[in-house]
Amino acid sequence: MSVRILWARFLTIAGYIAMLVGALDPLEGSLLILPGSGSVALGACLGKNDRHVITYRVMVFLLIAVGVGSLWWLSSVGGFGGPGERSMWWGSLVLPYLIGWSMGIWGPGSPRWVLALGILVGVFYLAITPLVLARGHGPGQGMVASVIVTLGLLTIAGCLVRWRKRPPGTGPGAAPNGGPTRVSW
Repeated sequence: MSVRILWARFLTIAGYIAMLVGALDPLEGSLLILPGSGSVALGACLGKNDRHVITYRVMVFLLIAVGVGSLWWLSSVGGFGGPGERSMWWGSLVLPYLIGWSMGIWGPGSPRWVLALGILVGVFYLAITPLVLARGHGPGQGMVASVIVTLGLLTIAGCLVRWRKRPPGTGPGAAPNGGPTRVSW
């Protein structure tokens, strides 16, 4: 296996791990998710991938970058909703981050272990929704809870659909009939 393919595999696996760990706390986790998605995109570029997979991974990275930039900008100017001057609709600037993260987990080339852990993260989001409703305050609490539920359901559904399209033994490193492997991230 060439050094380039080894680097592609390392960057992709490290990127997926960063994206999954960062999802447990999306605000501070954005410091892991953004470079993690960049690492997956770089791994896709270095590996032997179809052009559409590379384009998809780069677009996911750009979505996450725009959303994370918006998230940190909104945090630096006092946030949105609540007693602040900005309405809850300013939060829609963060949606590319959330959508990009979910698409990055269940996108083309995602290994089955990422899909399985993505389902777990989606279930985690569904499980924390009652906490958000119980501890939250203000008129935007329902909107935040609905975004969390939607993200959880979207991630679970995307992972399940991709899981059905990707039977065991067809992922990266799988060898057809014991022959040489072709890594396609």
